[in-house]
Amino acid sequence: MGQIQIKRIYDTPQPDDGFRILVDRLWPRGVSKDAAHLDLWMKNITPSPELRKWFCHDPALFAEFRTHYRAELSANTNAVAQIINLAQHHDITLLYAAKDPKINHAVILAEYLQEQEQEQQSQTQSIGISPLSSA
Repeated sequence: MGQIQIKRIYDTPQPDDGFRILVDRLWPRGVSKDAAHLDLWMKNITPSPELRKWFCHDPALFAEFRTHYRAELSANTNAVAQIINLAQHHDITLLYAAKDPKINHAVILAEYLQEQEQEQQSQTQSIGISPLSSA
């Protein structure tokens, strides 16, 4: 299982970023597509436009935003499964444009994806399936 990390799209790409996924609905200002070094742009994993506008990056609303966004993620099984599948084969960097590195949707998304991965691993182990080893 690969590592999932988050990073601002404005930070310089690094070799250890792995598979780079932009998880913003809107293209970030001032970033060219070449400079972004993206592997994938997943607009469909972002908060709904209504939720994003309501939140407006207000720290006082972050806890409630987290609850609503996690509910949206729970209903967005295909997009979540796509990233988890990628993380099974690559290290993943979720890229976002928000200014605050602790109060943004990518933080919630990374937490949610890691929880889903752990849940899948627990279910796999509980039914007696072991991962293939590379001998």
